[in-house]
Amino acid sequence: MVCRRGLERFAPAANYVIMKREHLKPRVYRSIAEMQRAFGLPQPLHPLISLLDFNKVQITAEMLADTFAMDFYNITYNESAGCRMRYGQTTYDFQVGGMFFSSPGQPLTGIQVAESTLGFTLLVHPDFLRNYPLDAKIKQYGFFSYSVTESLHLSDKEKSIIEGIAMHIGDELETAIDDLSQDVLISQLELMLNYSQRFYKRQFITRKSINNALLEKLDQLLNNYFNDETALLKGLPSVQYLSDQLHVSPRYLGDMLRALTGQNTQQHIHNKLIEKAKEVLTFSDLTVGEIAYQLGFEHPQSFSKLFKSKTNFSPLEFRASFN
Repeated sequence: MVCRRGLERFAPAANYVIMKREHLKPRVYRSIAEMQRAFGLPQPLHPLISLLDFNKVQITAEMLADTFAMDFYNITYNESAGCRMRYGQTTYDFQVGGMFFSSPGQPLTGIQVAESTLGFTLLVHPDFLRNYPLDAKIKQYGFFSYSVTESLHLSDKEKSIIEGIAMHIGDELETAIDDLSQDVLISQLELMLNYSQRFYKRQFITRKSINNALLEKLDQLLNNYFNDETALLKGLPSVQYLSDQLHVSPRYLGDMLRALTGQNTQQHIHNKLIEKAKEVLTFSDLTVGEIAYQLGFEHPQSFSKLFKSKTNFSPLEFRASFN
């Protein structure tokens, strides 16, 4: 039975932070049993889903130092005390519980820090979801593509909800398997993911100052891109380019923009581009083709088509309206 107060049975010997490292070739764990065996953990109660009890084993920095990847989903919750984590270019000291999600195949490496923590790690193999609607739906949860610096940080009430669901999953895994076991576990997993989605939306609002600062950096980055001829040299800015410059994952950037502006990253790029196009059309004598190339388009027709879709005017019609 999982104790409601902080999930004590899921207390690892040392707190650790999971970070992504794309440039290192990771060791790949194909099954949950293989990974738990490599880490010296007991074999999972179910081959395709496991709620890890780190209170029973010693987790060392050496075990987590190497880059590795898992062919299954990872949901990690830790109740940090004085844990320092990077968020973009800023370092934050978190005094609240955090959740981190990763999807199959993501390269990960662990970094151990001094404080012990309470929490759990839930591992779910994709095969466990086969023939269930969650198999397709789980790919729609954007937070599985976030980096650890974009972790979900929970209020006390939110902690209780997540801990309660983990308790039910743990109890079910310790119950003899019957023809409803998988249905129950799938429903609890989906409940945890839906609550996580809700809590992330709350976090976009409550961390509005941080996200507004990120939005300001994005707008400045786009302004510079279109003003200093970078677009002419490199073409239109991509979502990946902007995410790399801002040190956030593309999926997080898109979800943050939707929460703040109602638009995704590509739409935001197009809006900034149209703003710049209107400025150049109004205050310069450049041809439509010259403006298109200056803004990063390979073909003027593509620029004209986008401009009209956004303004209901062709570039020449818009320019004529100011003469």
